[in-house]
Amino acid sequence: MAEYDWRLAIEGSGEPLVLVPGMDGTGRLFYRQVPLLARSFRVATYALRNDASSMATLVDDLERVIVAVAPETRRATVVGESFGGALAMSFALARPGQVDRLVVLNSFPYFAPQFRLRLARYGLGLIPWGALSLIRRATAFRLHSAHTHRDEIRRFMQMTAAASRAGYLNRLQLLMSYDLRGRLHELRPPTLFLAADQDHLVPSVTQARLMAARVPNATVRVLEGHGHICLIAPDVDLAEILSSWRTTSPTSVP
Repeated sequence: MAEYDWRLAIEGSGEPLVLVPGMDGTGRLFYRQVPLLARSFRVATYALRNDASSMATLVDDLERVIVAVAPETRRATVVGESFGGALAMSFALARPGQVDRLVVLNSFPYFAPQFRLRLARYGLGLIPWGALSLIRRATAFRLHSAHTHRDEIRRFMQMTAAASRAGYLNRLQLLMSYDLRGRLHELRPPTLFLAADQDHLVPSVTQARLMAARVPNATVRVLEGHGHICLIAPDVDLAEILSSWRTTSPTSVP
């Protein structure tokens, strides 16, 4: 994968698990969850490329990450957040034999209304890039969980400062042709849909329940009191959530 800086990092030991980043495209934002997960899993984080020609390109990249973290079985639990959830579901449809379990957080099978994507791309193309951090600060109360500590939000701002305009524009463009609504019934791995009930960016609970109604062997868990960016909140523990869910869901069959 020399064609782009994928910043692959692997920690822990145990069953392989891949964390798929959201719109910011950086695996660094899983910083709070990785140490908790690494006690039970071999955890891989990575960065999304900024110039993908299609979602299929990102699917191919994710396959390489799974091979890196699980070279013998080439299978892993795949966890995707927001845009990463869209990519994780696309991967599970394209490479079903490589997904043991699928976890989708605050995501969707189709982004509607589409004009919001066009408006976002137009706005990002116009605003001075340096002003984005000011916009993030002004909108933090709508994106983060209400009880996320200000230091965690500050750290989030610092980590996302390196995100590129090209990456955002590229991923917004990919979402304009993304639509899995007619294929949800084809998802085969045991699937957990996590949805924050205070998500002001995506109607996560509605979307999670819609998807779970169409996906075989699906479970929904609502994260009460949380916003769209909830993995840095003090009381969201993916390791605990996965442990609880795994005791009631079988592993998918190759």
